[in-house]
Amino acid sequence: MKQFVTKHAPGFLVCLVLALIAQGIAKFFPSIGAALFAIGLGILCGNTFLNKPCFDAGTKFSERNLLEYSIVLTGASLLLSDILALGLSGLAFIACQMALTVAVAYLIGRKMGFGKKFSLLMGAGNAVCGSSAIATVSPVVKADSKDKGISITIVNVTGTILMVVLPILTGVVYQHEVLHTSAMIGGTLQSIGQVIASAQLVGGEVVETATIFKIIRIVFIVLVALVYSRMNVETDDAPLFSKSEAGAHGAVKAGVPWFIIGFFIMAILHSVGVIPPVVSHAAKLVSQQFEIIALAAIGMRVKFRDLAAEGPRAMLYGVGVGACQIVFALVLIRVFIG
Repeated sequence: MKQFVTKHAPGFLVCLVLALIAQGIAKFFPSIGAALFAIGLGILCGNTFLNKPCFDAGTKFSERNLLEYSIVLTGASLLLSDILALGLSGLAFIACQMALTVAVAYLIGRKMGFGKKFSLLMGAGNAVCGSSAIATVSPVVKADSKDKGISITIVNVTGTILMVVLPILTGVVYQHEVLHTSAMIGGTLQSIGQVIASAQLVGGEVVETATIFKIIRIVFIVLVALVYSRMNVETDDAPLFSKSEAGAHGAVKAGVPWFIIGFFIMAILHSVGVIPPVVSHAAKLVSQQFEIIALAAIGMRVKFRDLAAEGPRAMLYGVGVGACQIVFALVLIRVFIG
């Protein structure tokens, strides 16, 4: 325990201080909100005087673990009726958006000369849940560490760009109407952290509704992994769904993340009245604080050197996929949501 605290405390405390500063600044600029300031301060400090290895473990913990705890606590402030309100039309939107994203990421990647495995990793990362999805499907397609590392970097950078672009776009197109804005943000952005950060820039009910859209996407990671397991990725020349000479991929190890299960359990408990209003309110407040700290950590972990290292070709690939995602979402929201 002592070793854990010693290793993670420096980075966590930095993120906590940045989050408090961001919330202080946001009081003078309430229309902007603390989320953007937290991310901005994180990027600024993480690429200058706080760009030190001693903070890495703590910022990683703050980005991943605190967001997971935040999602579970968010469930305590929602009712099952809120989740079911998405309906079949919401599920159809998510399914089509994900399928088109995987397809276009693969086609663009192959057209630009990237290999099958790398293109499929890009598809999963953009369609489902960023680096977590890439980590899940990497062993399924037997991707090497280089492809995994580069795809995670590009997907995260693309998501960071869209994280700021989408609130502006939804303001112009939807005037930040809750359902349409939430579908765009929750149905498009790569990681759960980016969804929450982007939704925070809009505020209100968008944070909760966009999170629900995103959670449904994360649940679909099991299906994506199963589909990938049927693909022939051994040679770049063979058709994608042809029989592989190397045989089957073996057992597919993909499951629903623990915090998604926790989210639904908390929502059920809240719906049946086990969680009283005062506890639900407290859970929401704590969840919001965890989110701001996590957003500062996300900013701290965006490194300019990583962007430069991947080169213009790889970055163009990521931006191209992101642009297609936006176009798909605009059309599908019109078709399924109205």
